[in-house]
Amino acid sequence: MIYLLEDDDSIRKLVVYGLESQGYEAKGFPLPSLFWKAMEKAQPELVLLDIMLPEEDGLSVLQKLRASSATKKLPVIILTAKNAEYDRVIGLDSGADDFISKPFGMLELVARVRAVLRRSETSAGATEYRIGGLYVCPEKHVVQADGADVALTYKEFELLCLLLENRGIVLTRNTIMDKVWGFEFERENRTLDVHIRTLRAKLGEAGNCIETVRGVGYKIGGGV
Repeated sequence: MIYLLEDDDSIRKLVVYGLESQGYEAKGFPLPSLFWKAMEKAQPELVLLDIMLPEEDGLSVLQKLRASSATKKLPVIILTAKNAEYDRVIGLDSGADDFISKPFGMLELVARVRAVLRRSETSAGATEYRIGGLYVCPEKHVVQADGADVALTYKEFELLCLLLENRGIVLTRNTIMDKVWGFEFERENRTLDVHIRTLRAKLGEAGNCIETVRGVGYKIGGGV
């Protein structure tokens, strides 16, 4: 089941129809209050979320989802007319899994939905990782460096898990940007470098396992 929170009737009906035509079950909600009532009864596999909404904005809804242990890993794709880089950064750093600007094509939307659901299924079966003094358990959202708990932002955690899932493999900058921030994110900014720098700083000595491959990207190497 996919939930869509969108106050524009025409867009809501079109997206629900398009998803159902591709074999997905989908429900649309024009108001956050109706969305929250539905969430109390059943949790979907994925949420499509508009930002500009009555009652409360989409970012507030997203923050509430990420603050709850029951929904913190629920995949969320933001659909919005806002397309400035600042808005994408805020949305993605708040915990969105992808960001699609309006107007969008249904084929693109369905492809994004499939990709996010695929990533969600893969992460659900993730194992524990131990490299030197670094310990990460994706399922429990636990990160420890030399035995001490480390608090990471949503994107820092996602970035670290992506590198760990591909341990020993050099991931290009574009690959990392696409998987962590989404296809529409501006690749020429310094967002990735800033996140790598803060991630290393938070991990201390354990952060040395994150290697820079100049001119290519980043990787995590070393043994278990």
